[in-house]
Order: sequence, then structure tokens, then C-alpha cells
Amino acid sequence: MPENTPESTSGIPADSLSNPLHSEPTIETRRIYEGNIINVRVDTVRMPSGNSATREIVEHSQAVCIVPVDEDGNVVLVRQYRKPAEEALLEVPAGGVEEGEVSEEAVLRELQEEIGYTAGNLQHLSSFWVAPGWATEFMHAYLATELTPSQLEADEDENIEVVRLPFEQAVAMFKTGEIKDAKTIASMLLAQPLLPQR
Repeated sequence: MPENTPESTSGIPADSLSNPLHSEPTIETRRIYEGNIINVRVDTVRMPSGNSATREIVEHSQAVCIVPVDEDGNVVLVRQYRKPAEEALLEVPAGGVEEGEVSEEAVLRELQEEIGYTAGNLQHLSSFWVAPGWATEFMHAYLATELTPSQLEADEDENIEVVRLPFEQAVAMFKTGEIKDAKTIASMLLAQPLLPQR
């Protein structure tokens, strides 16, 4: 890249972000479903060619996922049945950010609700789109250490088993397919270089 080419914080040349190829102006929006967790809308957009197209979009609040690691180097995961997958998945604790809540408040709340701990130290790892092709969910990943017991009442619609594993054993389970949740894989790989080698 030429030295005089400005860049945005995303690493994409700044002048390309204003390029019409990077935009789909919305002509019309139609809401087709409103639920407790998601809404669904259909947007009609104008393509760079001038043609129109439709985009089916699931609206979801921002969310957090947390890699909780105890003083012995274990990661504390949760196993819960996921109806769309029709199986129980092993995952890092996660949940939506409630209206008016900042992400670190959501992190501590989810830890207490799902695994019965709070954290003395939080480190932001990254933020990323979960499924940008069809959903607005934007997730903030954190590493949580200095864990101490602290319990909040769990959500009534969740049935969670807490599973504590050596961190490296859990990472090895990515390749065997025993862990196949994308946010868990991404956030743990982001956390791995920040943890002491054992």
C-alpha cells in the first residue's frame, strides 16, 4: 500500500469506505416479526448497479462473551442445549447487553448468572460481528481473571451445566469437534496469548 494512502481504524483504506461499492442505501424497510430476543425486518436496498435487492435482517442487541480463567489455568465453560443445533454445546459464558448497560456490566452479570463467579480483572479482547450476512448482533469478547464466587439468579429459560477444563485441553477440543461454537473458539484463541504458559 502506498505510504500516503490514509487508512481507517479497520485497516481498510479510508478513501475506499466512501466508495459507492461499499454502500447499499435503504429504499424501504418492512418489519415482519417482533420477538423478545430478536426482530426480523426486510430491507429493500439500492445496489451500485442501480438495481434494487432485498436483505432479510435479524435484529439483535449487542452481546458479550467471556473467557473466565481461574488461578489454576482452567477455563470455566457452560454446556447448554441449543435448539437450532439440536445438541448440547460447550461454550464460554455469553449474553445480550441490556438497554442502558455498558458491556463490562453485562460481562459481570453474565458471569454471576451462568457460572456463579465475578471477576477482579477484565480485559477486552476484541469486538466482532457474529453473522454479518443476516444479523445485527455485535459481540464484545473479554478475558476474565481473578475469579471469586458470586451468584446471581439464573435466567428461568436457561438450563446450564458448568464445566471446568484446563485451558489447553479446551483448545484441543476445537480440532476434535467437541467444541464447535464460533464465539468460544474465537474468544479463546484471542485470550490464549495473554495467559501464562503452563
